[in-house]
Amino acid sequence: MPRNALLLLSRLLLAALFVPSGFHALADIAGTSGYFAGLGLPLPTLAAWGTGLFELIAGLLILVGFKTPIVALLLAAFCIAAGFIGHYGQGGDDPTLTFMHSQMLMKDIAISGGFLALAMAGAGAWSADGRVVGAIASRKS
Repeated sequence: MPRNALLLLSRLLLAALFVPSGFHALADIAGTSGYFAGLGLPLPTLAAWGTGLFELIAGLLILVGFKTPIVALLLAAFCIAAGFIGHYGQGGDDPTLTFMHSQMLMKDIAISGGFLALAMAGAGAWSADGRVVGAIASRKS
């Protein structure tokens, strides 16, 4: 499969996690805020709004491939932070919940690896970033 097609597929798959998550967080601020309060986060409503907006906007930027290296690095850091805040040490005495949270932590770490690779590779030619680079290159010729 050509490089640009794989980069597009990578962006689509990663955005498919963050765009709906951000939308749902914003659509249910009370629920999101309650979850954050349960984690012991200060200002859970502010955290809910900030997280929802970040996930939605960053997911859309990855989807269209705009400022991809910067956004991908931010999302990689977000995934690590969210994984440790939301999953590390969670589950208490319930072995099933403990297992689930450890798997979710590892998922977040793996997703951050995908974002680091995307940050290094860039969005590819089939993206807003690629169109900008192509337009600059054609002006120089």
